[in-house]
Amino acid sequence: MTEPLRRLRWWAADYLYAGLWQVRAAFDRTDPGSFRNGDRQPIVVVPGVYETWQFLHPLIAALHERGHPVHIVDPLHDNRMPVDAGAALVSDYLVAQDLRDVLIVAHSKGGLIGKHVMALGPAGDRVRCMVAVAAPFGGSVYARYMIMRSLRSFSPQDRTILALAAETGVNARIVSIYSRFDPHIPEGSALAGAKNVQLETGGHFRILAHPRIVAEVESLADTVA
Repeated sequence: MTEPLRRLRWWAADYLYAGLWQVRAAFDRTDPGSFRNGDRQPIVVVPGVYETWQFLHPLIAALHERGHPVHIVDPLHDNRMPVDAGAALVSDYLVAQDLRDVLIVAHSKGGLIGKHVMALGPAGDRVRCMVAVAAPFGGSVYARYMIMRSLRSFSPQDRTILALAAETGVNARIVSIYSRFDPHIPEGSALAGAKNVQLETGGHFRILAHPRIVAEVESLADTVA
């Protein structure tokens, strides 16, 4: 199979996965508080833009089944707010719940919010580490063509993207997981100083179901236990 055809198939599979889970998320009435029990390291999940927490339900359930109390910051809703505003909500939640030694698990824009919390927020010392999946740490060149401000903010020249890129001190506590081909982030999600894990597949959304994500979370949890 040629590379262009392979990428086309990955792209189609990615949007099929995203569409399926967006529909399921719309009808999901699970109480987010039902995942908070557990005796292992607390996890805070941060979804991507236009994603409610229900979009990450399979990943949340898998982590909860392994004994982690999984916390959902419900006020993020579908995460269309600016990164700093989302980070403020996450920081407020960490303080309100008195969570410490937290492991953030984030998708896409959620990785920017997680890094903002770690590097620039008042509750940064409550976060031990983060697993970020398909996070646009360097932005995306496609953002300049977007009409909506919530998507244009991913421009590589956006001041928040640049400010977070300059905060390298927390990178060693981040695991960045990304696919070989991401149709939304052609630059990829490699982060200098972080543990970078490239999966030999394609997609921005469907890699959320890849077993390597849970494995990396478990590895970090075991390390900091």
